[in-house]
Amino acid sequence: MFKDISLSIAVGFLLILSVFILNSVSHTLFPLYFIYILIAVFLFWLFSQIGFEIASLFSTHLYIFSIFLLVLTLIIGRVTHGTIRWIPIGSFTLQPSEIVRPFLLVFFAGYLTKEKVTLKRLLKAIALLLIPAILILVQPSFSVSMITLVGFLGILLSSDFNKKYLLIVFGVLVVVIPIFWQIMVPYQRGRLLSFLNPTGDPLGAGYNSIQSTIAAGAGEFTGQGLGRGIQTQLSFLPEKQTDFIFAAVSEEMGFVGAGLMLLATFVILFRLTKFMENSTSQAARAYLSGFFLTYVVQVFIHVGMNMGIFPVTGLPFPLVSAGGSSLFATMIGLGIATGAYKKNS
Repeated sequence: MFKDISLSIAVGFLLILSVFILNSVSHTLFPLYFIYILIAVFLFWLFSQIGFEIASLFSTHLYIFSIFLLVLTLIIGRVTHGTIRWIPIGSFTLQPSEIVRPFLLVFFAGYLTKEKVTLKRLLKAIALLLIPAILILVQPSFSVSMITLVGFLGILLSSDFNKKYLLIVFGVLVVVIPIFWQIMVPYQRGRLLSFLNPTGDPLGAGYNSIQSTIAAGAGEFTGQGLGRGIQTQLSFLPEKQTDFIFAAVSEEMGFVGAGLMLLATFVILFRLTKFMENSTSQAARAYLSGFFLTYVVQVFIHVGMNMGIFPVTGLPFPLVSAGGSSLFATMIGLGIATGAYKKNS
């Protein structure tokens, strides 16, 4: 049924781990979250069967569909805590900025490998990238916007282009970053500034970072036990089911649980590198490169911010943090990835 057993087992383990830890720290998510998981598994299977080559035939349509969803979010999206990120669908909510990420990777993988990347073509690609990136940023969702840019960079690095063009890309970033800073809402700026001195405002901007590091260290080797974490159960740790799920796992399951969580993630990343070595085409390799880089960066930043190494950005841990849209996006991306390599080559 599933094309790669090692990857499927690792994914399955993380989903099971997710059920246990989420049921402990936020049991009100269930039984609805079981439905999200079932849908995500189906999407993983479906896109693995479709494969990258077929999906790439509709890459332009996927790009247009992505832009449509992002614009629709700003028009009919539900306003929550000053943000417009979710579209209500009955009792469910959908976050298009997460869903479109793998579709954008498919589009840019095809666009940047269809022919040699000239300066003109690169500038067109950057312009096409800035449209969804800005639409995501104004919701606002700084972290998802940045991950989208990271995926593009991963695709670009695997494409056939003059490496001197990277200076242009970095030049664009130098211009765009100050613009992003101006678009960012005050709480996002506060998160970045608190990273430099979290103890400067321990009850305000630095609170989340301080509490997450306490929780991560409190579990020691075997953890305090499910449902017994002081930081998680007494709500000292904010957003424990999403942004700080690694700290929650570390506190309640200890080094053992957090280690197994990272080990399963390493297996997924290792399999993705093998897929790149045996990809079905140059475009498929570019997609895998972009998806791999976004996965690595997302995990790296999530763990880093839970340990107080990086500023709090709101990035979930793939497959473990709560969030149906993030789960769907990751499983769709992994499904396309398994369909992007030659299994017996």
